[in-house]
Amino acid sequence: MARETVIVLDFGGQYNQLIARRVRECNVYCEVHPYNIGLSRIREMNPKGIIFTGGPNSVYGEGAVVCEKEIFDLGIPILGICYGSQLMAHLLGGKVTTAPVSEYGKTEVEIDDHASLFAGVSDKTICWMSHTDYIEKAPADFTVTAHTQACPVAAMECRERGLYAVQFHPEVMHTVEGMTMLRNFVINICGCAGDWKMDSFVETTIQAIRDKVGKGKVLCALSGGVDSSVAAVLLAKAVGRQLTCVFVDHGLLRKNEGDEVEAVFGPDGPYDLNFIRVNAQERFYQKLAGVTEPEQKRKIIGEEFIRVFEEEAKKIGAVDFLVQGTIYPDVIESGLGKSAVIKSHHNVGGLPDHVDFKEIIEPLRMLFKDEVRKAGLELGIPEYLVFRQPFPGPGLGIRIIGEVTAEKVRIVQDADYIYREEIANAGVDKGLGQYFAALTNMRSVGVMGDERTYDYAVALRAVCTSDFMTADCAQIPWDVLSKVANRIVNEVKGVNRVLYDCTSKPPATIEFE
Repeated sequence: MARETVIVLDFGGQYNQLIARRVRECNVYCEVHPYNIGLSRIREMNPKGIIFTGGPNSVYGEGAVVCEKEIFDLGIPILGICYGSQLMAHLLGGKVTTAPVSEYGKTEVEIDDHASLFAGVSDKTICWMSHTDYIEKAPADFTVTAHTQACPVAAMECRERGLYAVQFHPEVMHTVEGMTMLRNFVINICGCAGDWKMDSFVETTIQAIRDKVGKGKVLCALSGGVDSSVAAVLLAKAVGRQLTCVFVDHGLLRKNEGDEVEAVFGPDGPYDLNFIRVNAQERFYQKLAGVTEPEQKRKIIGEEFIRVFEEEAKKIGAVDFLVQGTIYPDVIESGLGKSAVIKSHHNVGGLPDHVDFKEIIEPLRMLFKDEVRKAGLELGIPEYLVFRQPFPGPGLGIRIIGEVTAEKVRIVQDADYIYREEIANAGVDKGLGQYFAALTNMRSVGVMGDERTYDYAVALRAVCTSDFMTADCAQIPWDVLSKVANRIVNEVKGVNRVLYDCTSKPPATIEFE
């Protein structure tokens, strides 16, 4: 390759693409490949560095995923993370075993050697641990460079061979100096110049879409959210009037959102799109009646989406391609390769077995949310659309715990509208990755107007995040939360209690279901 590249070998962890995202933040091009890609393919790519990801297996257990030992003789710097560090130790003569004490979450790590990977890192630094196995003994030619109270080999290296390993996850935001460590590896150890930018993404993707589609007809699943909006404009620039955008109002949108989407993308909007709005609220409510299990709700919504698109495609005529605004957090949480499934996304793991299109195009599949926004700005999409609050494809269906009904939708729409309005009025929306109201399945006793009530509790959620793979709870000022709570219980019929969710991701997800 002409450009400098670092490759990430996927051993099935949850943060695999996040590692690639962090490398890109160092302005170095990065790709994710399966752990068994093979040495010949690696040589063809000629990477400047290799990173082994985490994974759910034990390196000594049945079903362990293992790369070829000869990879360590390629002369390419390698960084092993979590499972990747244990695999390096295991293959090179160290000892990996079940840890006497498992470590999960934020952990203080003591740095023993600052010479290379930990240059510029504090003597004691907070890192994110997530392991039940540990390296009991490093291989003979390795030096231990960090430890914790419970983990004797929190990091190790063989500088002469360019081999480095960390038991923790430097890629997640909870590892305070993780970016310094990754930058040390990519720039200082691998010798990358750090001159790659993502500004060619739009141009190359438009050309790739034109080559793929040819003269075919394309149907775009347009929700009006950031991802599908960027995908729609990207396709419109690539194939023009060969594209038809179908907006399905499934009755699970935010208050007034259906009309807002039509105002932007419909015939009176700024884009010259073939636009069809399908009002399918009752159809979705009927399908979801009596369903309480989150995964089942997601799959029902996903399948019904596809069926609506198929029906609209038949009205249009032969349609060859379906476009979706899938982004990488959707993919990784739905399970990729050996990765564990966190939840199925309606446009990924929720797809039915049979889809009546030649092919599905997902032009944003390998991007994170912040990269999607950058692409949107490159496409000339107005900032107020590009930086719009994210909204999941299943909509309020996964912000209503338990069965979805029209009445519950009304409650959460009204509560969410008040919440977003007061957040904006207070000017505290800047820096928030996502914020919304959800309806719990809990009902409790209250008193309103000297009378007993037995109504629902609304939960408010607000997080700070750039990539949506990890997130911290936002510290909304108490006076703002108090005002929101007072308005909701007074203005939204059926609610007598308001809660605030102060959980980070992980261990929680951003959405409730």
